[in-house]
Amino acid sequence: MVTSPEIYLTPDEYLQMKEHSDIKHEYIDGYIYAMAAALDCHVTIALNLATLLRNHVRGLGCRVYMGDMKACIESLNRYYYPDVMVTCDQRDQETPAYKKFPCLIVEVLSDSTEAFDRGDKFADYQTLESLQEYVLINTRGQRVECFRRNDEGLWVLQSYTAENKSFRLHSINFEGTIAELYEDVVY
Repeated sequence: MVTSPEIYLTPDEYLQMKEHSDIKHEYIDGYIYAMAAALDCHVTIALNLATLLRNHVRGLGCRVYMGDMKACIESLNRYYYPDVMVTCDQRDQETPAYKKFPCLIVEVLSDSTEAFDRGDKFADYQTLESLQEYVLINTRGQRVECFRRNDEGLWVLQSYTAENKSFRLHSINFEGTIAELYEDVVY
């Protein structure tokens, strides 16, 4: 991400700017950060997962979004672009430019964003009361890390690798195979 610290925007100004911008910018406390273009393996994994999830939730009242839909964390003054996001909350139909009530957020890791996705971004996402799972998918090998909020509100990690053959997303009652997730991925 590349920062534009000389430009301070209110959330409304940011949303208005995004209506006319071809460049994706995440928004943190009034400042915008341009998003770098993704590599082939990153895009392939995100598309594979979004396709699997869309087919799974069809007709269930949930929506699956890929890379171009913003997740709004209103309490922290943040707008992020998750690689894949699922919301089953009807209130999200009221906001066509962003979603505030996702149950599942997925980030496909890249070298330039991995530390942020694991650290500050995850901490920010944890403030979303609706969020049940946060998933990190590795692009250098077949590994899926699924953080789930348990009944006590703690985030518990479950990792999946090629040896597991499959992975589960409890938030939407989904089970998929590692092979499907990584189909056509070239390292």
